[in-house]
Amino acid sequence: MTAIEIGRLLRAGTSGFVAGCRVTQLSTPSFGDLIRVPLEGDYQIYGLLYDIHIEDDSLVRQLVTADNVDETIVLDNRINRNVPIEMSVLSLGYELDGRISYLLPPRPPLSLDVIYACTPAELRRFTLNRGFGYFRHILRAKDMPTGELLAAHLQKAQQAHLLVDNQVWLDLAIQELITMLRDDYAVLMNLLSALGDAFND
Repeated sequence: MTAIEIGRLLRAGTSGFVAGCRVTQLSTPSFGDLIRVPLEGDYQIYGLLYDIHIEDDSLVRQLVTADNVDETIVLDNRINRNVPIEMSVLSLGYELDGRISYLLPPRPPLSLDVIYACTPAELRRFTLNRGFGYFRHILRAKDMPTGELLAAHLQKAQQAHLLVDNQVWLDLAIQELITMLRDDYAVLMNLLSALGDAFND
C-alpha cells in the first residue's frame, strides 16, 4: 500500500502539530489515525490525529444566513475555499536511523512539511515497538477526549494486526492501559465505556 499524503504542516511544537488540508483530501484522514511526517535523512515523527477543525470565513458566514443557497455555490465553497481544514496531531514518538522511539521528538517538523496517514504495515510496525510506552503521551494530554481517542486508535490498530493474524495485540494493549490507569478510576471507566462502544458493534 502506497503512502497517502493528507496535508501540509501549519504549525508545530515538540508535543504536537497542526496540519492543513483541502476539502478534497478530507476523505482520507480520520479521528484516531496514526500520522507520520518524514523529515530529512531517516528521521520521521509519528502522531495521533485527535481533532479535525473546520474554520469559517466571511463568505460562509453570509451563506449560512441566506435563504435557498444553490447547491453549486455550496460545492464551489467546499472545493475552492481558501481556508484550510485543520487537523491537530499529538506527537507519540519518532524514528531515527531505522529505530522507533516512544519519546517526544527531538525537534518538531517545519511549516509546509508533508504529512501522511500511516499504512496498516506502518501502524503495525509502530505499535509493536517494545511495549506500549506511547500510551503515556495520550493519557497525559489535556483537553482531548482521551477515552474515545484511545478506542479509535485501538480499533484501527487491531484491524491492522488482524491482517497478519495477530490475535493478541488488542488484549495486551487493554491490559497495559488498565495497569496504567489503576489509580485513576474516572479515566479508566471512561476508557472502558468507549472501548465497549467501539468493540461491541
